[in-house]
Amino acid sequence: MNKVNKIVYLGLLICLEVIFTRFLSIQTPIIRVGFGFLPIAAAGILLGPLWAGIAAAIADILGMMIFPKGAYFPGFTVSAFVSGLIYGIAFYKKPISLFRSTIAVVVIIVIIDLFMNTYWLTIITGKAAKVILYPRLIKTIIMLPIQTVLIFSLWKVIEKLDFLRNFKRAQN
Repeated sequence: MNKVNKIVYLGLLICLEVIFTRFLSIQTPIIRVGFGFLPIAAAGILLGPLWAGIAAAIADILGMMIFPKGAYFPGFTVSAFVSGLIYGIAFYKKPISLFRSTIAVVVIIVIIDLFMNTYWLTIITGKAAKVILYPRLIKTIIMLPIQTVLIFSLWKVIEKLDFLRNFKRAQN
């Protein structure tokens, strides 16, 4: 894929991530339930780990600059980058299955949501990790099957629309 096409796809996915995260989510100071993971998973599927990580980091920074909800904290940008990296490692040029989607979501939920982001929140709020972790754990249990099914369904829609073949053709 030429650089212009890649930048256009990245821009679109970054825009979608910002919209899904900032407008189509429910947010409290310690929990966010939304669909911002879908464009980043799509970036991982289509563009690979590095570009998915870059898209997630840029979306985090732009979302915070355009629609701030408190002070900017770079730890969340690191978490976003690592999430994109994990989606890319799990999905790029690999057959997508419900099992693969589940593993990717579990890894991201455990490493990013429960550990990294909880740690960042303890730094920001000054609250003990236990106080923050319990509501986040409940959210995680609820979101695990939802994220898994949505990512798997996204892949099936992309496959059914023959988007990936057209995308690969644009690469040549």
